[in-house]
Amino acid sequence: MKTRKRGAKKRRAGALLLAVVLGTGAVGTITAVAFAGTRPWSSRTASPQVGTVACADAGVALNEVPEASQDSVDKNLADLDVQVADAYNRLAASAPGDNEKRVMDDLANKRADTLKKLSDSAGPDSGLPQDLAGMARCTVRKDLVVQDAAKGFSADGMGGAVAETKAAAQVKSLPKNGFTDIKSVSPNVTAPAKKGSATGSFTSQCGRNENRHLNPDNVIVAPGVSNGAHHMHDYVGNVATDAFSSNAKLAASGTTCSNGDASAYYWPVLRVFDGTNEKDAKAPGGGKDKNVGRILQPAEANITYTSAVGNQVQPMKQFLRIITGDAKAFTNGPANAHASWSCTGFENRQLVDKYPICPKGSRVVRTLKFPDCWDGKNIDSANHRTHTAFSDKSGACPKNFKAIPQLTQRIAYDVPAGVRFAVDSFPEQLHNPITDHGDFINNMNKGLLDQMVSCINQGRRCG
Repeated sequence: MKTRKRGAKKRRAGALLLAVVLGTGAVGTITAVAFAGTRPWSSRTASPQVGTVACADAGVALNEVPEASQDSVDKNLADLDVQVADAYNRLAASAPGDNEKRVMDDLANKRADTLKKLSDSAGPDSGLPQDLAGMARCTVRKDLVVQDAAKGFSADGMGGAVAETKAAAQVKSLPKNGFTDIKSVSPNVTAPAKKGSATGSFTSQCGRNENRHLNPDNVIVAPGVSNGAHHMHDYVGNVATDAFSSNAKLAASGTTCSNGDASAYYWPVLRVFDGTNEKDAKAPGGGKDKNVGRILQPAEANITYTSAVGNQVQPMKQFLRIITGDAKAFTNGPANAHASWSCTGFENRQLVDKYPICPKGSRVVRTLKFPDCWDGKNIDSANHRTHTAFSDKSGACPKNFKAIPQLTQRIAYDVPAGVRFAVDSFPEQLHNPITDHGDFINNMNKGLLDQMVSCINQGRRCG
């Protein structure tokens, strides 16, 4: 029987993780974004507090899944996400403490039924506990409070001022510990020394999503589930990517990439809070999932492959799926938080859990580095992670893994001066920057894959 396995270390740690997340209510048409800080804010006026729904992560707890059951397992995991999101939204829409017990009891009952289905599908070797009652019951965390940070704080973070419009007042209420002036950050990036001769690069020119390919699906983690991500994704490359894209559909579809690269590249959209909303303000993935504001189109979207330390790389298999970052890092912890934030002109200074405040003329930059080691056989795994890995500081891959080209998605934005922004997220993840993530499905033909490997291994820059 074929199975997809999950890492035991991650399984043991993940089964114990619960969220410690802070929340605020929506103000007008702008979602107030909250971030976990080291201390509550000292201000006389508190923002409406929701807290967050904290549940054990059943997906991380899984060990291995029969190949034939993977689709039903993914569907059950997606159902658990829907239930948590719905419970959080119910709490956010009610007065503090109103109907909280009823909401959480309803959530526990729904989770119990879904966890039973998940356990039956995954089989006896899944790693799920025999008694699922503990995983079914979730909690509401209200032990910390984020208060209004507007007092003494300029909205542009640079000592400037923003006109006191309704939108500007809402922007100023965003907690200031969620943003950092990039000029106050010390350089913290050191390029790894190239120990080998594979110093080249390969770039796919795939545009900036000019055709506005947007949906709240995730074909890797929640295939066949509409709104499986609960947040909107930007797409470049394959023009047919959605929750229902089979490998055959991807293979037959066109691409926005100029070199014929029909791979699927996607990431959560960035929204600005300038008093305007997208047409999804009342739709799943948008306003119904607490993602409100104007979607900002990237000014740059760079797709580049390299070798991290110059090791010789090998081609990837068609339809290989790789994810980086963790959409639930706020609740799962930072172990898989491989995305970072910076500003053009300051990219030797990277932030993980804060958004950058960039000086005038500088763009906000998101950098998403992907695993550069692969087991050489599987295009996916039970948790969509353990078939790939990051090399260590010396560039070595885990035992029996092969070095492959490392994908970097670098996305830059022209954020209007004095306007706050946030990445789309699951509702209970509260738009924290640590939840940023990227996804990739390889759909290059053999000739293009061979060209990529040749360019990197021979030290040439191609694309």
